[in-house]
Amino acid sequence: MASEENIPPAPPPDPRARLMQEVAEQMDSIEADFGEDYSIGRVITIVEVRRSDGAVGLRVRAGQYPWVALGMLEYAKKSVESHLEEE
Repeated sequence: MASEENIPPAPPPDPRARLMQEVAEQMDSIEADFGEDYSIGRVITIVEVRRSDGAVGLRVRAGQYPWVALGMLEYAKKSVESHLEEE
């Protein structure tokens, strides 16, 4: 029987796989809420990026005019706040 001391640590998860998992879960939720009769409009991604040296960054990608992205983010903020009020 091998001791736990001899078991190598698990490799860190692949960051691409983590992001793709999040996207897949989002698609599953969209399909559950909207069925099959929908299209995807504008998309904003916000990702917290952590480095091994402890540095943390935030990556925001929005493929539309900045004022449209700000409007979408404000709507998202209000949506999150309303869910918190319901709890």
